Amino acid sequence: MDHARLSQYRRWRVSRLAPAIELDLADADLDNADPALLRRLEAAREAMAALEAGAIANPDEGRQVGHYWLRDPERAPDPSITAAVRAMWAQVDDIADRVAKGELAASDGQPFRHVLLVGIGGSALGPQLVADALGPRPGARDLFVLDNTDPAGIARALASIPSLAHTLVLVVSKSGSTVETRNGMREVMAAFAAQGLDFARQAIAVTGEGSLLADQARGEGWLEIVPMWDWVGGRTSVTAAVGLLPVALLGHPWRELLAGAAAMDAWTREPARDNPAALLALMWHHLGGGHGQKDMVVLPYRDALVLLSRYLQQLVMESLGKRLDRQGHEVWQGLSVYGNKGSTDQHAYVQQLRDGLANFFALFVRVLTDGPSASGLEVEPEVSSGDCLDGFYLGTREALRERGRASATLVLRELDARTLGATIALFERAVGLYAELIDINAYHQPGVEAGKVAAKAVIARQRRLLAALAEAAAPQTAVALAEALDDEPVAVWQTLRRLAANHPEIRQRGDDPESATFERAAGGSAR
Repeated sequence: MDHARLSQYRRWRVSRLAPAIELDLADADLDNADPALLRRLEAAREAMAALEAGAIANPDEGRQVGHYWLRDPERAPDPSITAAVRAMWAQVDDIADRVAKGELAASDGQPFRHVLLVGIGGSALGPQLVADALGPRPGARDLFVLDNTDPAGIARALASIPSLAHTLVLVVSKSGSTVETRNGMREVMAAFAAQGLDFARQAIAVTGEGSLLADQARGEGWLEIVPMWDWVGGRTSVTAAVGLLPVALLGHPWRELLAGAAAMDAWTREPARDNPAALLALMWHHLGGGHGQKDMVVLPYRDALVLLSRYLQQLVMESLGKRLDRQGHEVWQGLSVYGNKGSTDQHAYVQQLRDGLANFFALFVRVLTDGPSASGLEVEPEVSSGDCLDGFYLGTREALRERGRASATLVLRELDARTLGATIALFERAVGLYAELIDINAYHQPGVEAGKVAAKAVIARQRRLLAALAEAAAPQTAVALAEALDDEPVAVWQTLRRLAANHPEIRQRGDDPESATFERAAGGSAR
């Protein structure tokens, strides 16, 4: 018997029975972690406690961050926040109940059979994760999502909905000005109009008070406006109405999701050595040298959790990927996340994980029960498909350990709303604690905002080029147009070639960036 391994497993294992979750860090090399990190994590816990009590989390915007109040509103620092959260819960219940009873129904009096969510980033990833993880319920509505501004993708998604006439639309944007969400909404409105449907009678806005979207929904008489608040960031909004309303409409027990998150919040307020979020942060810091030097590969051994890595990419990378620390020093921090699912990955990139670059650590997710829908079929004597899946997890973990590749395993007894809520909260809290360790602001995203500003500049360039082509007496090169507009020639070339590819009235001759010419047909207008 390997007593040393048993001792290590017991030393680096934390677990709870309600919800039934274990974090197993036996293979995370934490025996070699700097003991001072645990002391620093105690200070990080104190900083997190201050945030929960209402301290300013994002000095850039003077903003609190209180996603933990969404599942325990009595902890909010202001009674008005407590009341607002409870009112949102009541509104979610009311909408779901009225839809179930047919009081909110399609124009022909038939019940809504589908839910279409229009959003992006946290306004889509959280609901997608929960809907996919909990799966369809018999007789319940199904979920479709528009989460990009790709016109082909939008058309494909709309074509996949069996009946727009029986689809309830949720438009989710805190600011109400997110370009991708605005575009998706307008495409959906056009599709409704093409079928003679009244979009407003089938639409609900989830947005901030006073936003452009709220004003539009109120002015057009949409069914409902459900609140979002400045103190809830998009990547932590799944336990706000962003996630709760679609979950409720799909027939899932959304209060169980909240209860699991609240239970994990309580657990992760405990001292660092018994705190799974603190131990995750310890592992990230130790294995990544405090600077994200290794990637986190997320490997859930359950098909229903295939979207977990995508969800964690935003939560972790948007929160931790920062150029500056809170003192203004350049630190170039981050933690890269990728993954798919087991055992699919054993036929994809596990080969490299075992025998290639040691630039990662693995995070396995194991679910002990096969779930109520499992057939229980024996694929060989006394062995089910689920037994094989778990065998692949254990085998892969052992194969990585043999090569000295670190890993951790999150073990869920079963995959249900409560354990899923706890899992989401665990990673939210780990991100917050790790950010304290490396002294960065986890609650702003200047890089995302920079991308939005750059995109607006591209659209402005496109308008200037269309106007210049309309006025030109002869075909123009990209270089000539760039000089005339005092712009950058490669950027002008890239914009012109896309215009020519999509607008018949824009004609391109040649394919050389310097000599190719463009003209706009007389009387032509770009769509």
